[in-house]
Amino acid sequence: MGRGPDTRFFERLPALTVGELAGRIGGEVSRGGDRTVSAVAPLGAAGSGDVAFLGDRRFLPALSASAAGCVIVPASAVEAAPADAAVIVSGEAQASWARASLLFHRPIALVRAAASNEASEDDTVMLEPGVVLGDGARIGRGSRIGANTVIGPGVQIGRDCVIGSNVTLGFTLIGDRVRILSGARIGEPGFGAAGSRSGPIDVPQLGRVILQDGVSVGANTCIDRGAYDDTVIGENTKIDNLVMIGHNCVIGRNCLLAANTGLSGSVTVGDGVMFGGKAGVGDHLKIGEGARVAAGAGVLQDIPAGETWSGYPAKPLRQFLREAVWLAKQASGKARAGKADND
Repeated sequence: MGRGPDTRFFERLPALTVGELAGRIGGEVSRGGDRTVSAVAPLGAAGSGDVAFLGDRRFLPALSASAAGCVIVPASAVEAAPADAAVIVSGEAQASWARASLLFHRPIALVRAAASNEASEDDTVMLEPGVVLGDGARIGRGSRIGANTVIGPGVQIGRDCVIGSNVTLGFTLIGDRVRILSGARIGEPGFGAAGSRSGPIDVPQLGRVILQDGVSVGANTCIDRGAYDDTVIGENTKIDNLVMIGHNCVIGRNCLLAANTGLSGSVTVGDGVMFGGKAGVGDHLKIGEGARVAAGAGVLQDIPAGETWSGYPAKPLRQFLREAVWLAKQASGKARAGKADND
């Protein structure tokens, strides 16, 4: 079995045979219909009781090497499936996998508010009026929770943290000395949709958010939980107001993200990286340690460690400045030529 979704946040539902599963997700059994499966996972993390899928032929090597008990694949990829795996054939493999995840995993709902003495480590924990605590939530010594904040089931908050008012925390593990300002939304589902014959369907997000010691999160910032793995913010990283961090992002230690910065899903950021205001980063990119991303830059490729990039599409700062100077000279020359013609 793979690690599977954290049971503090997700309820495990009854197992199904591959045949039963195929009938409920719109697929056809190619082999192994009697095998029992009980969870979903990506190809690389799946174990013998898990269901994985192939969404792109680029991942055929990962399919062949997967330890999944069952794989959902298009008809053209059946021969590439592991010999000991059950196989479900689907023309919309990712959508079928999304349907399967709903059959095996259900987020634990906030149906009962826990008492403050159940969640608090000791009487140094301060809860302002209107705080709502889900079952299994835990708050460390010396932490203060602002008015009307909602802490979902299973959320763990470390010691000496300050959480502002009207914050929502779900599917989240928080270290010590973390500061989260008012209106932040931590642990909401990441943006993921799979195409299907009936239109796009949401892909359930089964991961968590981990905020390590000393992190600061600004007002009205959103940090989405991972799709399966975790969204991680490293120690002492400081995040401004109105920042968007997509699912599966991993941000290193001592980073700075200015207001309106947006990171798409699965971005990896090294230690000590700085983002200027309104910087944007495309999905699955890597920003090297100590890099700088200028305000308003649009990053569409990996940035090596220590470099400063600017512009849209972003490029190394010296290249960007040379091109800007060249364009200015060209524009100035055309303006002078036009004036001479008019004279």
